[in-house]
Amino acid sequence: MQEHLVDISRLQFAITALYHFLFVPLTLGMTFILVIMESTYVMTGKQIYKDMTKFWGKLFGINFALGVTTGITMEFQFGTNWAYYSHYVGDIFGAPLAIEGLMAFFLESTFIGLFFFGWDKLSKQKHLLVTILMAIATNLSALWILIANGWMQNPVGSDFSYVTMRMEMTSFWDVIFNHDAQAKFVHTVSAGYVTGAIFVLAISSYYLLRNKHVEFAKRSFRIAAAFGLAASCSVIVLGDESGYTVSEAQKSKMAALEAMWHTEKAPAGLTLVASINEKAQKNDWEIKIPYVLGLIGTRSVDKELPGILEIKAENKERIIKGITAVKMLDELRKNPKNPELAAQFEKVKGDLGYGLLLRKYVTNMDEVTPEIITKAVNDTIPKVTPMFWSFRVMVGLGFTMLFLFIASFYYSVKGNFAEKKWLLTAATLALPFPWIASEVGWFVAEYGRQPWTIYGVLPTHLSVSAFSVANVYGSLAGFIGFYTLLLVVEMYLMIKFARLGPQNYATPH
Repeated sequence: MQEHLVDISRLQFAITALYHFLFVPLTLGMTFILVIMESTYVMTGKQIYKDMTKFWGKLFGINFALGVTTGITMEFQFGTNWAYYSHYVGDIFGAPLAIEGLMAFFLESTFIGLFFFGWDKLSKQKHLLVTILMAIATNLSALWILIANGWMQNPVGSDFSYVTMRMEMTSFWDVIFNHDAQAKFVHTVSAGYVTGAIFVLAISSYYLLRNKHVEFAKRSFRIAAAFGLAASCSVIVLGDESGYTVSEAQKSKMAALEAMWHTEKAPAGLTLVASINEKAQKNDWEIKIPYVLGLIGTRSVDKELPGILEIKAENKERIIKGITAVKMLDELRKNPKNPELAAQFEKVKGDLGYGLLLRKYVTNMDEVTPEIITKAVNDTIPKVTPMFWSFRVMVGLGFTMLFLFIASFYYSVKGNFAEKKWLLTAATLALPFPWIASEVGWFVAEYGRQPWTIYGVLPTHLSVSAFSVANVYGSLAGFIGFYTLLLVVEMYLMIKFARLGPQNYATPH
């Protein structure tokens, strides 16, 4: 029953997060496109660029409103469905979320209001400043949320206290400047910029294919092509950096992503495709590019990346040491003022999280058997097949969008992109690509962290609230129904206003 509760609680959070992330990338991406369009209006004085800012801003506003609605419930879930998680790490995890609300969300909401209602009350320069501050605030919001998530992936700047039985922050600056958090932030916001660029590129192409709003669409297309090309290059470069941080902090995730069962001689080859046999713990066949994975994952030619079986052997040792840590912690609960016991615990507490993995199967460490240890060891590696193929879908779509932006920018410079029906058709059909890539990317990041909510520290099965399964099913059904309704509303409004196009503005299009 407990295992089922954990699974359904994970499913609920996954669904709400994936729904929410349908809106986030476009919000991130559209803000700076609006900045570019309005800056062009202020510099040139041409009314059409003001019309562009207003039109694309309207679609941005619809998306932002629904993103906020879906995001609020996610934060409440930490206290409802994941109460022990919130108790165990709340002092650390809650800090960046609180700062996000105070520093970024209120700032963002204020400037969004000024953006929509300040056109006739502010000068051109002041309104442009509002748009710039709106974009900065939106990205600041993403920064603090990703600092919190990055800490879950690599819990630096913190330590477990046997006195409070909780994780406590030891360095706020280490949490903020966590390499994983910073790499995740720049990669995620760049993916958002790509989403915004594809959105504008696709709708502009749709207009051009139907010979509607031609001058408006041409200008929008050019801006999206240039911005999207820069953003796509950033996503790939920063994705490489994100992969490097994974290889440093989460070796099991990297091994699963590459279906690398055994440690290879450095530098390891990059597996393009493979037939994965999880039962036999091998690939029946695979196609590799020599040396590439080692260069990406280690930034060297002589450093090895461990394979899954070697990681399991290392994790087994840590689990065995973790048994000692859990037993000592139980003794410290009874006798917290024993300095000798406390000193011994400090030596082994780094493996405490691995010992807690066994609590999925037994509550008393004296009941642990070799078979239970083997189960816990197997739990430390996420399923390889979904990780392997999800990652390749994300990367494949990323390069596809890069090639689309290269072609769009090239023909924009030549000035004949409106004549290239194949390019306009490809751009229109590419509209869902960044959303698919973003959703798959989040699956890779979050599923690849399992079995941990806090990597190496707190197992997922210990993090849930003491709810009945029926309660979670009920709330899950409610969220799916409500969020689906919101998604339908978003799609209806977006399609309606996109088809109408830039109507009722000052210049003919």
